[in-house]
Amino acid sequence: MAIHSKLHDVDFYAWALENAALLRDGRLSEIDIEHVAEELESMGRSERRELGSLLAIIFAHLLKWSHQSGRQSASWRNTIKVQRLDASSVLGR
Repeated sequence: MAIHSKLHDVDFYAWALENAALLRDGRLSEIDIEHVAEELESMGRSERRELGSLLAIIFAHLLKWSHQSGRQSASWRNTIKVQRLDASSVLGR
C-alpha cells in the first residue's frame, strides 16, 4: 500500500486510475484506502462550496431583479438562468 500512497503524491491521475481499476476488480485490500477516503471527503466539500457559490449568485441577482425592477436586464436574466442550471447540475451529480 505504500507504493500506492507514494503514487498519490507523485502522479495523482495515475493513482486515481489505478485505484479505480483495483476497486472495479474487487481487489479491495490493495486500494490506498486512506487517500481514497480523503479524496472523497474533499470532493464532497468542493461540491458543497460550489453549490453555495452558485446559490449566492442566484440570490443576489434575484434580489436585484426584485428590488431594482427599472434596471432589469437580459444579462441578469441570463445569469439567473445559467446559475440555476449549474446548481441543478451540481445537485444531480
